[in-house]
Amino acid sequence: MNLIETSNAIKSGNVSLGIELGSTRIKAVLITDDFKTIASGSYLWENKFENGVWTYPIDQVWEGIQASYAQVAAEVQSTYHEPLQKISSIGVSAMMHGYLAFNKNDELLVPFRTWRNNMTEQAADDLTKLFDFNIPQRYTIAHLYQAILNDEPHVKELDFVTTLAGYVHWQLSGQKVLGVGDASGVFPIDPKTGSYSEQRMTEFSDLPKVKAYSWKIEDVLPSVQTAGTVAGTLTAEGAKLLDPAGNLQVGSVMAPPEGDAGTGMVGTNSVRKRTGNISVGTSAFSMVVLDQPLKSVHRDIDIVTTPDGSPVAMVHINNCSSDINAWVSLFKQFADRLGLDISPDKLYGTLFLEATRSTPDAGGLVNYSYLSGENITRIEKGRPLFVRTPNSNFNLPNFMLTQLYAAFAPLQIGMTILTDEEHIQTDVMVAQGGLFKTPVVGQQVLANALDTPITIMNNAGEGGPWGMAVLAVYAKVGNQTESLEDFLDKEVFADPDSMTLSPEPAGVAGYQQFINRYQAALPVEAEAGKTLADEERG
Repeated sequence: MNLIETSNAIKSGNVSLGIELGSTRIKAVLITDDFKTIASGSYLWENKFENGVWTYPIDQVWEGIQASYAQVAAEVQSTYHEPLQKISSIGVSAMMHGYLAFNKNDELLVPFRTWRNNMTEQAADDLTKLFDFNIPQRYTIAHLYQAILNDEPHVKELDFVTTLAGYVHWQLSGQKVLGVGDASGVFPIDPKTGSYSEQRMTEFSDLPKVKAYSWKIEDVLPSVQTAGTVAGTLTAEGAKLLDPAGNLQVGSVMAPPEGDAGTGMVGTNSVRKRTGNISVGTSAFSMVVLDQPLKSVHRDIDIVTTPDGSPVAMVHINNCSSDINAWVSLFKQFADRLGLDISPDKLYGTLFLEATRSTPDAGGLVNYSYLSGENITRIEKGRPLFVRTPNSNFNLPNFMLTQLYAAFAPLQIGMTILTDEEHIQTDVMVAQGGLFKTPVVGQQVLANALDTPITIMNNAGEGGPWGMAVLAVYAKVGNQTESLEDFLDKEVFADPDSMTLSPEPAGVAGYQQFINRYQAALPVEAEAGKTLADEERG
């Protein structure tokens, strides 16, 4: 669309909004019906470790959403000289998993417990055995059952449990619903029905500790919908929450809310069987759409679904880019002391490019980027740790390569289970995330780490909220017209702009040397968590 056509689309309301609440940023993206981004806004936030729980204040959820939307509206007005008053469809996405519990008065019973918490080990183990289905500590049902095992007082008041995306969608539309992809991180999904497994819900309800409560699990969980259905409309209260200025009209079609895994699949066109994608950020995960069931239950492989309900093998790691960000911040402070005004993009780009001058094994350096515990490597507490021997080749290129190697290390360990034990193959693996904004460097490291070709699309840095906006368009089109995978192939990605890099033999061998050292020294990382106290700092 040209400027005039886009202005007309805005005036008539033929635009769709995607909102995603990520780990470090809340972002809103406005697109036209030809899937072009015409405005965006964002808000930075960080989780806090308070009273032993990783959490975000609920008030900040709305502060961030409103700030992001205000930026979108301002950009629309300044660029296209039209006020943003009508939006045909809206979709909300957020970090998957976690625990938001409410009573009958819609009051939050305990602070939001995010995916990052490793506090549900007993519940996750017990439910995995009960269901014969892997239940990670992040899953909403693991949080709920752990609260039951701990005899937490709030459980008796329970009326509704949801995820962050489900909560925001509920406030905007009045509907207590989840998209099937997000719901698959709440409770196991039956692929035949596309909803929660009735057999496993019965098994859960029959647990003695659960029977002590008057509520029923089927009543407290959100209902489940698939992509391409209408999950309510924007209410007057919801419009005011999004746009306190009062310009936004009610009635926008609401897409089923999804998790960031689902929007990652949509944003990389990875919902068809034998396709896969990798999303990297504060945490990271790989998704492989299965063409056959796994032979075994693996504690490091989660079975979730695409937004239209197809089973997906997911490797989720709690830690990815946070430690890199911390080191880059340190370099930024040093540059500031020298009186150098260096933009974040230039700083990241310069440091990442240094990694291309490194030796393939990163000079014998080892790094653990664990801001929190890591399930894949059985590390209970996060202690970022950099280690070298007296004979290591310690220079800036090797140091930066080590940071990139470490960011992908738990993911590589988890993916090895799929490739070596389950013999799962993919036709394409597409990656997205901020680490790939600097061209080639992170992409090549990931290809070497996984020993597989990696494709990056031109929306690699912003795939999530854009993917949710695409799902919002699909909601108003309807899944009776065509399947989600055909919709993406024919309508959205008919002419994709992408680049693929293949593994380099020297890089593959170098990464294997690094990962061998990494795994050998894991007891050091575990001991750091045991002996180094986590002190509160102002």
